[in-house]
Amino acid sequence: MILTVTMNPSIDISYPLDVLQLDTVNRVAEVSKTAGGKGLNVTRVLSEIKDPVAATGLLGGRTGQFILDHLGEEIEERFFEIAGDTRNCIAILHEGKQTEILEKGPTISEKEGQGFLQHYRHLIDQVEVVAISGSLPAGLPVDYYASLVKIAREAGKAVVLDCSGASLEAAIQAAVKPTVIKPNNEELSQLLGKEVSKNVEDLKEVLQDTLFDGVEWVIVSLGANGAFAKHGDDFYKVDIPKIDVVNPVGSGDSTVAGIASGLYHHESDADLLKKANVLGMLNAQEAQTGHVNMGHYDALYQQLIVKEV
Repeated sequence: MILTVTMNPSIDISYPLDVLQLDTVNRVAEVSKTAGGKGLNVTRVLSEIKDPVAATGLLGGRTGQFILDHLGEEIEERFFEIAGDTRNCIAILHEGKQTEILEKGPTISEKEGQGFLQHYRHLIDQVEVVAISGSLPAGLPVDYYASLVKIAREAGKAVVLDCSGASLEAAIQAAVKPTVIKPNNEELSQLLGKEVSKNVEDLKEVLQDTLFDGVEWVIVSLGANGAFAKHGDDFYKVDIPKIDVVNPVGSGDSTVAGIASGLYHHESDADLLKKANVLGMLNAQEAQTGHVNMGHYDALYQQLIVKEV
């Protein structure tokens, strides 16, 4: 089984408007509310490709109950209850743009943080791969993900970590490293404190930085340019076909689902990279975030090229 971890989930509310009028009333005819958060997008895609998946993280209040009610019967939920209310995140879709209003979310007490660690320890023995995604809620220390990685890795489980900023830096500087990290080009630049181009030779050089020592896989998303990856001492460039993008939100999460699935099924490097990128592209072709149409999977899979460089 694959375990997804979403520490700061949300109800994602979408307001489509022809035009956003400031300083006046905007009336919305159709409102979409879904169980949101990067880890829950990963969960949905894993469920759609028929991999066994359980979802954990922190939930509280009526908003937390809404998420439980809308996960889907095929997904096993193993969330930890907190006192605070799970947040709402609003996306206003207008004039071809997306304006987001993101609540900070609840502040987690030290007792709740320690309680989740115990809860997580009990889950680890039941899974083979862990996918940790998204931001940390207020109240948890910056190295909290490093603690989750350590628990899983010491139990012999593979860990995919998809986060950014200080929590990612703390995790890869810890003594026990995640199996896979998936920074995009901007996050890679932030980590290294210098501009990183999308040039293959530049990427090959920067991924040999000592900062990444001990991280088995580094997979760098390059958007329409595909991806670049380092696995041990091997480097790969993934070339992807041009597609019609409907909604790119959640494509990175769908890619994480593909990485976790590839690890779970012990796939070859090329097959893992193809699966991950195809799922990301399939999500971008759909209006719904964290959704893939597997009817298009094989045709797209055949068009991807993975080259060792």
